[in-house]
Amino acid sequence: MAKLFGFVQFDFAGTLPLGEGRYLAGEPGSGEETVLVLQRLSAAAAERRRRRGRPTPADPDPALVSLTRATVVRAPSPFEERTQAARWLDEACDDEDSVEALTSEGAAILNRALHAQAVAAADAHGRQVTAEQAERILIGYGSGEETSEGRFTDARQIDIGPAGSRRRRREEQLRPQERVAAVLRGREQLDACETLLLRARADLDAGRTREAELQLRIGVEALLTDLDGAVDDPDHEKDMTTLRERQAAAQQAEIGETLAIAERILRRRRVLGT
Repeated sequence: MAKLFGFVQFDFAGTLPLGEGRYLAGEPGSGEETVLVLQRLSAAAAERRRRRGRPTPADPDPALVSLTRATVVRAPSPFEERTQAARWLDEACDDEDSVEALTSEGAAILNRALHAQAVAAADAHGRQVTAEQAERILIGYGSGEETSEGRFTDARQIDIGPAGSRRRRREEQLRPQERVAAVLRGREQLDACETLLLRARADLDAGRTREAELQLRIGVEALLTDLDGAVDDPDHEKDMTTLRERQAAAQQAEIGETLAIAERILRRRRVLGT
């Protein structure tokens, strides 16, 4: 019997800036490679696209949107028997932490490819994705031939909306939509440190440690300027003092811990509404 492989499959609306095909992703020296399969699922709207304008009714029907299917195949961990694969699928889909780990792992592989594409193409606005942005997510297993074509032996569709993610629930509590409205109307400005620290977090989560370190260095410098005295709270002053001490001592090796302190300062400022 042919070996079976577990996979996570995402369907994203529109197209991603990666060509169709199979990509191999691995860590240097590990000898193990994960397979990323990209497919474009066409839609009538994509076929009708034209450069020149044309008349449109005042109340047009919604346009159909093409999809990009990204299948991340766990090639280094094959199953020898179908019963083993089925047990893995049951256990993975029944556990919230396992679902979050698998989807985060799959999205990270896809984002590595998208980041490499952006750098190779000198695209300053390169796209990154999250699992929550997918129109559909499947976790399943199939043979090598099946998974290389985006097909499977068995799979489950899963839902990882905001209610299923602790991090997303915490973000919802910060009422980001209210802040977006305030920024768009000119009632509030975004601080430079917020953008810089978000970039540092994205780089750190993607394993780009050197980039994260550089972003964090300038992000902390901006935060210490932007948020000096911004919150009348002892914990705020304590965290600000810690960042100043780390900056003076050039303790950039502890980037994960330092970034967490900076993010805590930003969250506190948002929650206290100042």
